[in-house]
Amino acid sequence: MQIGFIGLGNMGSAMVRNLLKAGHDVAVWNRSPDKAQALVAEGAKNVATPAEAAQGAVVHTMLADDKAVEAVTFGVDGILSGPGTAIHVSHSTISLALAERLAQGHADHGSTLLSAPVFGRPAAAEAAKLFIAAAGPAAALVTCQPLFDAIGQKTFAIGDYAPAANLVKLCGNFTILSVIETLAEAMTLAEKGGVPKAKLLEVLTGTLFGAPVYHTYGNILVDEAFRPAGFAAPLGLKDMNLVSEAATDARVPMPVLAILRDHLLSTIAREGDDIDWSGIGRIIAADAGL
Repeated sequence: MQIGFIGLGNMGSAMVRNLLKAGHDVAVWNRSPDKAQALVAEGAKNVATPAEAAQGAVVHTMLADDKAVEAVTFGVDGILSGPGTAIHVSHSTISLALAERLAQGHADHGSTLLSAPVFGRPAAAEAAKLFIAAAGPAAALVTCQPLFDAIGQKTFAIGDYAPAANLVKLCGNFTILSVIETLAEAMTLAEKGGVPKAKLLEVLTGTLFGAPVYHTYGNILVDEAFRPAGFAAPLGLKDMNLVSEAATDARVPMPVLAILRDHLLSTIAREGDDIDWSGIGRIIAADAGL
């Protein structure tokens, strides 16, 4: 299939490589063109604008925030600036308001939005083990399923309303950070009581908490492997702000969310922007005198 891919960070580059391995023709665009060089050497085609990337059947975006997605979609030489009718697969974690605007923009343009945010860190993207939450027209999902199979291990169909997938992603990221918070608090208590963090994690993951998120983040917390960041704390803060916005609009109290946001703010203030969002564990331990 002829497709485009916009956004070549750690996640996007890994996804492109797996699409190339699956035999797809991939045109790539990134704001910093140098990030495309390695992918071009592996078979991708570098194009000059997002509009050019959208001339195939499907164009993927994997970008950091609302501003970036808005720019490549609605901006000069953006996806919607030309006559192309590619299905826009938006993998980014964005606000519900922007997701709704994207859906309407594509409807007005005669094209289609498929929201398909992913769960998984860069290692999962490299291994084609992402989980994909997809929402949008059923026909578009059928068209894109081979692409999802190339980058992920399972696709969850959320429904025909594209922003619903974005809501699922926000709920999921809130839950992930909640797991990190509770693991870090429990490990801090165990360590102050003389039980090594690794031993507590062994018990937890060997009994009732064997899910991948506990293994992945539990080991990061035990090893204090907060750099290099797989998911930088400022991105986590951005996502928690989006959760807060959605909760406010829906009139849903989320008191745990305030704790998570404050710990992310403290982590960024003390450690800088380059620390993983699981670095809140360092702040939790420091608050306990460790």
